[in-house]
Amino acid sequence: MIFGIRRWPILPTLVVLAAVAVMVGLGVWQLQRAGWKADLKAQYAEVLDSSATTDWPSEPDNYEGALYRRSAITCDRVLRVDGIAGRSATGRAGLAQVATCALDGGGEGAVSLGWSATPDLVAWNGGVVAGIIAPAGEGIRLIADPPQAGLEPLAMPDPADLPDNHLAYAGQWFFFALTALVIYVLALRRRTS
Repeated sequence: MIFGIRRWPILPTLVVLAAVAVMVGLGVWQLQRAGWKADLKAQYAEVLDSSATTDWPSEPDNYEGALYRRSAITCDRVLRVDGIAGRSATGRAGLAQVATCALDGGGEGAVSLGWSATPDLVAWNGGVVAGIIAPAGEGIRLIADPPQAGLEPLAMPDPADLPDNHLAYAGQWFFFALTALVIYVLALRRRTS
């Protein structure tokens, strides 16, 4: 026997075992999240292939249920047009031109008008725009389909692009748990030598 029962420090052992249990629990949770994310991506892919439309969600609580669905908004007034990095429908890198609009009925909405190879922002007066609802950070935006203001089509949103690193996180938590156990056993061995 390497260690006698008397030599195992009770409190540090309990603390390490509790930490290992938490890390294993977090690893299992990340595995469950990986399954949830795979189901969500499959659901979004199915919705993206559908031609059904939905109303533009006015509340953040409704954003997730509207993602990748077709919708339309009325841009009453263009508040500003910004350029962000984007890809064309043919895969070329360039500028996605995004208008922030005051919407018919109140509130604001972002509309990705289209793609351009140059940094020159377009002038656009607003109006009715149809397209696909896509994620935009913590919010949403409408990817115009067809593009507006003479711009080229943007790459359509793809649910496969959603971040999905849950398996990597699970592996990290399991590795941390194993590392904690190994370090603790080595420390105990050194202490008893």
